[in-house]
Amino acid sequence: MGPREQALRCPAMETLQRVIGGKWKISILFYISLLEERRFGQLKRSIAGISESTLSKQLKELVADGLIDRIDFNEVPPRVEYQLTERGESLKPLLLAMWDWSESSFDFTEEERERMSALRASVQEKR
Repeated sequence: MGPREQALRCPAMETLQRVIGGKWKISILFYISLLEERRFGQLKRSIAGISESTLSKQLKELVADGLIDRIDFNEVPPRVEYQLTERGESLKPLLLAMWDWSESSFDFTEEERERMSALRASVQEKR
């Protein structure tokens, strides 16, 4: 590959795409970081359309990439929670910026806008 082709490829963006580019990873990070939904069942209920196997796979990848930690309480019945790592915490401003951009750039129904408003109030309470 010549210098021109190398200059066109950005390792930072390729890594970012690999780490958060899965279909559901941004949603998973959103719910863990901003709404503090930390249990598998909570995440499954919040992310419409995701299968258990896909959620499990994406959580494992986010753990492997150092964005979230998996905490196993070694209890019966099993209790596992997920939380952001320091690296994951650094994504919060980006997730909020993406949320802001999406809200201002797309059309939403009144019902969707009310839901987003309620979510924002919930996030504000947790800060």
